[in-house]
Amino acid sequence: MGALPVFRWRLAPDGYATRRQLRALGLRPGGQDVAAQLERPRRRRGPLVAYLYRVDLAKPVRPMTDARRAALAAANRARRLCPACRRDAGYVIPAALGTCVPCAYPGPPGPEGSTRP
Repeated sequence: MGALPVFRWRLAPDGYATRRQLRALGLRPGGQDVAAQLERPRRRRGPLVAYLYRVDLAKPVRPMTDARRAALAAANRARRLCPACRRDAGYVIPAALGTCVPCAYPGPPGPEGSTRP
């Protein structure tokens, strides 16, 4: 395989698309190799690079099956489960905290969190 064709940012010819653009069209690369690349120059660092795939060789996105949907739901449920209190937080627990917000930042002791007797 020779060198990839390189296009400037926003100047790629028709028939090429990034992964995101393919996904928006309901397509996937489907095992094809990168066909070209875009380069966006930057001032103090190397250029930003985006890989392009041929649209005519792209395949349709695989449909979501019941088993894949169940696996995705289980994975999302696990991301909401607090490891400290074992409750469903109702949101994805931030990796920076590692626990739900009430476990990470417990309130002051006393009834309803007040500090007055």
